[in-house]
Amino acid sequence: MEEKTRFAVGIDVGTKNVRAVLGSVGKDGNISVIGYGEKPAGGMRRGVIKELDTPIRVVDECLAGVEAMSGVTVSGATVSINGVNIASTKIDGMIAVGVEDHEIDEQDLARIEETAIAGKMSQSRKTLEIVPYEYILDGQGGIHEPLGMKGSRLELRANVISALTPDCDNLTKLYEHAKVGIDAIVPSVVAAATAVLTSQQKENGIGVVDMGDSTTSLAIYDEGELQYVGVVPLGSNDITKDLATVLMTVPEIAEEIKTRFASGKFGETDKDVVIKRGRDEYVFSRKDIDEVVEARLEEIFEKVRKHLKMAGYDKRLPEGLVLVGGGARLRDIDIYVRSQVELAVRIGKPEGVMGVSDDVAKPEYAAAVGLMLIDKDAGEFGPEKHSVKMKKSSHGNGGVFARFFKMFK
Repeated sequence: MEEKTRFAVGIDVGTKNVRAVLGSVGKDGNISVIGYGEKPAGGMRRGVIKELDTPIRVVDECLAGVEAMSGVTVSGATVSINGVNIASTKIDGMIAVGVEDHEIDEQDLARIEETAIAGKMSQSRKTLEIVPYEYILDGQGGIHEPLGMKGSRLELRANVISALTPDCDNLTKLYEHAKVGIDAIVPSVVAAATAVLTSQQKENGIGVVDMGDSTTSLAIYDEGELQYVGVVPLGSNDITKDLATVLMTVPEIAEEIKTRFASGKFGETDKDVVIKRGRDEYVFSRKDIDEVVEARLEEIFEKVRKHLKMAGYDKRLPEGLVLVGGGARLRDIDIYVRSQVELAVRIGKPEGVMGVSDDVAKPEYAAAVGLMLIDKDAGEFGPEKHSVKMKKSSHGNGGVFARFFKMFK
């Protein structure tokens, strides 16, 4: 019997854009991008769904393009969650596991997670994932994988990633209506880290900053594990709105000024900026542009640094910060951020994936590619999910998909 080709899909729904990436999983586990798409978003505010109709339509249109490019029907995906209400919480717990020669098994690990989280999370929040960063067995600490070890007393220290329950419920409804099964729900910044970081960098200590349209998210890794997630309720669109207000112009022109002329190096030139619209010509002061951009970036990265301090990693990340997201396209932004956080800073692009075109090898695609990589290992791949179906796409024409939803602990 011929083995069916497996596929992995990542869908990143942001405030400004929806991006999807589809990859073919080889027998060796390597993945090649064979389809991708991007559409302007709607119905979102600060990364949170505010009305369902527009996001449903946009996801449907985005996937229709991906399916047309790849010839594959999408029935399931790993999807992002965004917004200021994503948080990480430290928890710990202890259980007795039996006599001294008892081998730690999966049931023990599940039980200690339940014990550690009991009473620690508000009922208004939903746990996305529990990330253990240390186990202690009979007093011996620094254990990352206790499975199969012998002992009688097991302790856990972990990081719980959670989001508001209504935000998760609305996300579930979005994909139910779009007829896409959810394999996993992952914060965008955590997904982006999967696409741009190596295991060694996570071991050494590194942070990822996802500069989105309306939020800026931070994920910190150390000793190989996710240690902290934080969100700043400001993003690159706030720079656009500031420029529109101060320069007394429309957001469309302000966005062009930001993308074409704004820079992380201020005061380099005093030459005026000229924007043409048909026969009309608009002239703006470079000094005014620099002042507006610098003021907003300063506010954003003061808050990012506050998160670094709260997490205990201010000036304490040997591998520095990696910038991803659409805001990371701002010219020389890495130079500015380096001066603000006093760490090494670089721009991150998806790596280690075959078939990545120039369109996908950009900072703004890091989350979608990371979601695809996570999807490769998210649960079982049944025949109704992620198998090749060379039939007419159901997206955009009201067809029916197999639904699959797996709640994460």
